[in-house]
Amino acid sequence: MKVLIVGAGPAGSTAAYYLAQAGIDVTVLEKTAFPREKVCGDGLTPRAVREIQKLGLPHSEDAGWRRNKGLRLIAGGRTIELPWPEVSDFPTYGLIRTRLGFDESLARHAESAGAVVLERHSVTSALQDDDGRVIGARAAILDESGRKTGQTRDFLADVVLAADGNSTRTAVSLGMHKRDDRPLGVAVRTYFTSPRHDDDWMEGWLELPGKSGKPLPGYGWVFGVGDGTSNVGLGILNSSKEFGKLDYKQVLCEWTAGMPAEWGFTPENQVGEIRGAALPMGFNRTPHYSPGMLLLGDAGGMVSPFNGEGISYAMESARFAAEFIVDAAARSASAGWTTDDADAHLSRYADYVRDQWGSHFTLGRAFAFLIGKPAVMKLALRTGMPIPVLMRFVVRLLANLTDSSAKGFEDRVIRVLEMLVPPTSNTSSGRSLTAAGSDTAVSAPTS
Repeated sequence: MKVLIVGAGPAGSTAAYYLAQAGIDVTVLEKTAFPREKVCGDGLTPRAVREIQKLGLPHSEDAGWRRNKGLRLIAGGRTIELPWPEVSDFPTYGLIRTRLGFDESLARHAESAGAVVLERHSVTSALQDDDGRVIGARAAILDESGRKTGQTRDFLADVVLAADGNSTRTAVSLGMHKRDDRPLGVAVRTYFTSPRHDDDWMEGWLELPGKSGKPLPGYGWVFGVGDGTSNVGLGILNSSKEFGKLDYKQVLCEWTAGMPAEWGFTPENQVGEIRGAALPMGFNRTPHYSPGMLLLGDAGGMVSPFNGEGISYAMESARFAAEFIVDAAARSASAGWTTDDADAHLSRYADYVRDQWGSHFTLGRAFAFLIGKPAVMKLALRTGMPIPVLMRFVVRLLANLTDSSAKGFEDRVIRVLEMLVPPTSNTSSGRSLTAAGSDTAVSAPTS
């Protein structure tokens, strides 16, 4: 079996590693060249760290990875530090790693297993046979400056994995547009040279005080990168009345202008420009399986509406997809399966992903709606921040850090909550975004 992967981000490279390790012929097409920057909070929760461990990817501090203890939350004049929970299914530490280094490490790890990674290959569309089954992709060849050379190349495969992020030209070329019944938001971030670069906590600001003292809309983060800089950013949900009406880069400037001078979050200490990105949440592009093609990570809207975390779900979806493909390849070789048999088996991937996160994402959609209401958010913070045990529960819920056995009280409560709501569907709703201002996204303080 031959597999083509579009995109060498966390989803694409993770899938490539597992497939190549299993002896599958796999090629990855990446539109840019490494190292390349990616707008992100650079924060990896224990859920993402677990996937890094499963990959066997080295992540020592000497190689640019910085461990953290947990979350420091700031709101309403209060600060509370919440260590990552001790959960048997997950490690007890998070990581900070810039995407400049993280994505390249993953791609090279995939290559070490035998995957072929072709850089400067920008996929423009999927290829289909006469029956509409996806059989490959067409890529424009780019030069070293990132410009199109005028050359294109067609790549054929038995299975295509669309792991090309929120914009996913692969899926869009097949008419698979974003859904308007899912949370959206925007995130912006930059780096500052700062003495806070070696902070042991991932810091989340649940309220953003402006220079004038008037609260700003959105939620922010400060993550120490460990290289002399801090990643500072903010996000805003589309459930907020200010969504789509603000210059978010200006909001970030106003927020940092009100911070203590000794932190160094000033224009003269800024490293690089302020950049923004869209985060597609709660399965906002479906279906996750079409004959011959699977959607992974951001391409399938696999970002948590609770906290904007996408890297862990991207890597998990890649692991799941690889497992289905490896199994299908083994069955085809031993039982003489037809293409239809393999497609029927691979189609189970969509239901499997839905079973894993569908209820969690449904709860997250309700959460995203509620925190977009200032009165609700203010009441929640006033009630929750003084009670550490409650906030520890909230962190476990938001970060989706529960034991699969559900032995603990908190695990059982979260399990009951998820049982009470229907799983978010990963089938097409038949609706797509049409408003020009709706093609942005939401965000939060992690990955």
